[in-house]
Amino acid sequence: MSAESDVNQAAEQQAWRPPQRFGVIFASLLVAMLLSSLDQMIFSTALPTIVGELNGLEYMAWVTTAYILAATIGMPVYGKLGDLIGHKRVFVAGIAVFVVGSIVAASTTTMSWLIVGRAIQGLGGGGLMITSQAVLAVLLPARQRAKYTAPMGAVFGLSSVLGPLLGGWLTDYHSWRWALWMNVPLGILALVAAVWGIRLPTQRGKVDLDTWGITSLALAVTGTVLVASWGGEHYAWTSPTILGLIAVAIAGWVAFVVAERRAGDPIMPLSLFGNRTLVLAIAIAVIAVGIGSFAVTSYLPTYLQMAYGVSATVSGLLMLPMIIGIIVGTTTTGIAISRTGRYHTIVFVGVIGTAIGTGSLSLLDETSSILAPVICTVIIGLGVGALMQNLLVVVQDQFSIHDSGSVTATYNFFREIGAALGVAVVGSVFTGRLTSGLQAALGDALGSVVDNVSSLTPQIVRSLPEASRIAVTAVYADSLLPIFAWTLGLFVIASVLAWFMPRNTLGTGILPEATEEAGSRSDAVD
Repeated sequence: MSAESDVNQAAEQQAWRPPQRFGVIFASLLVAMLLSSLDQMIFSTALPTIVGELNGLEYMAWVTTAYILAATIGMPVYGKLGDLIGHKRVFVAGIAVFVVGSIVAASTTTMSWLIVGRAIQGLGGGGLMITSQAVLAVLLPARQRAKYTAPMGAVFGLSSVLGPLLGGWLTDYHSWRWALWMNVPLGILALVAAVWGIRLPTQRGKVDLDTWGITSLALAVTGTVLVASWGGEHYAWTSPTILGLIAVAIAGWVAFVVAERRAGDPIMPLSLFGNRTLVLAIAIAVIAVGIGSFAVTSYLPTYLQMAYGVSATVSGLLMLPMIIGIIVGTTTTGIAISRTGRYHTIVFVGVIGTAIGTGSLSLLDETSSILAPVICTVIIGLGVGALMQNLLVVVQDQFSIHDSGSVTATYNFFREIGAALGVAVVGSVFTGRLTSGLQAALGDALGSVVDNVSSLTPQIVRSLPEASRIAVTAVYADSLLPIFAWTLGLFVIASVLAWFMPRNTLGTGILPEATEEAGSRSDAVD
């Protein structure tokens, strides 16, 4: 880019002023991000107690996966509807669904209905996440967007802290169910604030919902995640169930591509994938953010409780340094991109940092200091923070305002696919290794304290004889930590992809069109 162009863009950046009511809008978006992201990880510290109380170790991964899976399936739908009928309507609907899911999950006495409630929550949470990010794409220029997405990334990081901490504290001193009940009053307050406070430009268009695309996408995603979660654990890879699910997944993806080619208004236009930056950003996010963030934060607290004997609250506190790393990484890199417009080096270093932190976890064992996994998570946090929101900003800069919802939804959809697969695969392998390892380690001692491995809780582990307790600690370390070493090959691929990201400078992107349209239509609001 020429020096003259740099000067012009710097002048444009300095001249930019927020649109009307932007403060109210931005505050509402931050609340939406907090609600949707908080519940992704709130049960990470409560999982051992939940599976023991509901007798559902074999379904442990689904408490998190169900939420992510449902949110992922709903994202393209919310994105397209936001483009057609306005993001405020989508936002309000998302909150309502989220509250209903919270009530269902909080009221359950079985693992099955807990998972159903979490899935309903995910359907609502996906809408909140997409809406909050799509609105910024409509109202802000590329460089300003990088600066304002930094606080959103910080909120995501903060919620990742509050989630495990709050979930652990409620589990230790009250009940894990309060982690769900608290969403009801908060959700209602957010709903009222959205209806009366948010003012967005109205977008009205004919709603031609891509029914076949939605149906085939749901089949494809569900089949894919179930194969990853059940294969080799609940069913043999050659069993009729797994082979049938593989067939469903393949048929679903093929049908989805066909449906999108024929749809008059597809929920995920295939033309988007002709953009090299979008494809590379999606691949990097699937690997680095999906595995580096979600898989680690989902299962590391369980390992800390069982292997080190800490409470659910303390295990949440021990995840705090990782979240601080995410906040620092997101904020500093967002400001840097806002000032310079350059992102290539930041993305590449983010992938490398995430790989180093994740791989280092595999070097630990039951004799390692409790500070060792904490240090690893700090490195992971810095790396993920450099990637999470910045990749979205880079992608949004490539497309028109009219595609802002679809583009945002497409990127987040595949990022969440990576998260779902990361949690499902790591959880499936972890559970399989853990079940066989505990049965072998405890032997007759297991039958004297619990009916089966599924009912084992941190409290029971602490009550075991010293020899059995030490054996359990070793099993947890051997079951989880080596899995992270197996991910290094994927990180090598991600680093190569990051290196080949275009070395462009963010321009004004879709901002001039977006800002002008928003300003001229400030009276036409939802």
